[in-house]
Amino acid sequence: MLTFILRRLGSSLLVLFGASVLLYVLVVNSGDPLADLRESNADNREFLMEQRIRFMDLDQPWYQRYWTWLTGVGRCVIGQCDLGTNRSGQQVTDLLALAASSTLRLVVLATVIAMLLGVAIGILTAIRQYSGMDYAVTFLTFLFFSLPVFWAAVLLKEYLAIGFNDWIADPGFSWPAVLLAAAVLGVALQAALAGSARRRLLTFAGTFAFVCAVVPYLDWLDFARYPQLGPVAITLVGAAAAVGATALLAGLRNRRVLYAGLITVALGLAAYYATYALLWEPTWWILVGLLVVALALAVGVGRLVGGYSKGPAALVASVTALVMGGLMVVEQLFRSWPGFLEAKGRPISTIGSQTPNFTGTFWEDFLDKGAQLLLPTILLTLISLATYSRYTRASMLEIKQQDYIRTARAKGLGERQVILKHAFRNSLIPLTTIMAFDFAALIGGAVITETVFGWKGMGELFRTGLNQVDPGPVMAFFLVTGTAAVLFNLLADILYAVLDPRIRV
Repeated sequence: MLTFILRRLGSSLLVLFGASVLLYVLVVNSGDPLADLRESNADNREFLMEQRIRFMDLDQPWYQRYWTWLTGVGRCVIGQCDLGTNRSGQQVTDLLALAASSTLRLVVLATVIAMLLGVAIGILTAIRQYSGMDYAVTFLTFLFFSLPVFWAAVLLKEYLAIGFNDWIADPGFSWPAVLLAAAVLGVALQAALAGSARRRLLTFAGTFAFVCAVVPYLDWLDFARYPQLGPVAITLVGAAAAVGATALLAGLRNRRVLYAGLITVALGLAAYYATYALLWEPTWWILVGLLVVALALAVGVGRLVGGYSKGPAALVASVTALVMGGLMVVEQLFRSWPGFLEAKGRPISTIGSQTPNFTGTFWEDFLDKGAQLLLPTILLTLISLATYSRYTRASMLEIKQQDYIRTARAKGLGERQVILKHAFRNSLIPLTTIMAFDFAALIGGAVITETVFGWKGMGELFRTGLNQVDPGPVMAFFLVTGTAAVLFNLLADILYAVLDPRIRV
């Protein structure tokens, strides 16, 4: 395996080298970097031209400029990257650090959400093949996939930003809107749960009644402006997560796994009161530390209580701990929401990655950046969702026809074990390739998204460098996306052997 990795790295470096030479030549020959100054009537035009020539090394041939850039990239091995300067004399390394942090914050979140939702939807539609839900999901995923990015971005701005900002000033739900939402949710839930006609009707009726009762109650509480959660709701949701994770991963008959999840809920409730003051105004290091402690305790509980099912018990306890921790964070965000609305007025902006000169508490700043992240994340998630769901569905349908799946059913294994332990793991092999390339593809695809939403990220860096015939920013963009593509492709090859022991290099 080590020989294979080294060989792949060597060939990938050659590919990156050839692509970088080609891109550099195309950029430097795409226009005149001094065009704007040649047309200028400023008194110091000659000085500005000489200054730009010095910043961009325009007095040297392209191959010498490229070699200077390449040697600067080579210094990254020892932690001293030098990507040169742009035409204004700014260090490209500093610009890249700011742009990459902004874009990665967007792309990583969109990739994780699309992957989790897409895989779950793909499995569900494969199980419910040719059902009404399968056809509806197929239609929606292809609809989202085919939407023009710029047009979908405008729709999100109009309805999820401007429309929501207008609504939150005086929030309220009319009865026609409540009835419509209840009907849509009831139809979707009964299609997802399936079953007999009687079960479908009961699911629809229960969902319809629940929505019609809860939404007016929340409206009466003015929940949109003054949301609240509390320890009782956190405990109930945490217990539901423990039961659901147990049913999915081990089965409810495995009492030890269920007890591990419920014990984690009890510990989470105790942590709610113990860390309340600490979470009032935390730092990121405190949150990360609490996350590590929570997962360590959850794994310890799972291995201590799980008996012969230590692995599933630790996994269920970890999932429960993550849910409980996430609910505690949501509780703090709910408490900060009224102050955030008062400070900002219109919570969701349509331009930029954060509000300029916004000052607030830790959680209000979290809400500000999260609100700015909402629209572009939804857009990028919808774009990737169709790919993950369709590939998962196709792979699951193919795996279900294999002999070992029929053998597993013939041996009397439950459908949960057949789907999760046998079919799902093998269906991940083709998905691994998609996951590996999707991350790099999203960074490149974020160029349009960042332009529409006014994000100062990798897309802005690439577009500015290209418009100004400045190879420095463009090559920095290529360096990140190209390296990401190579590394994730290599990671996919390694994961093949992990997922399927039959695959060996």
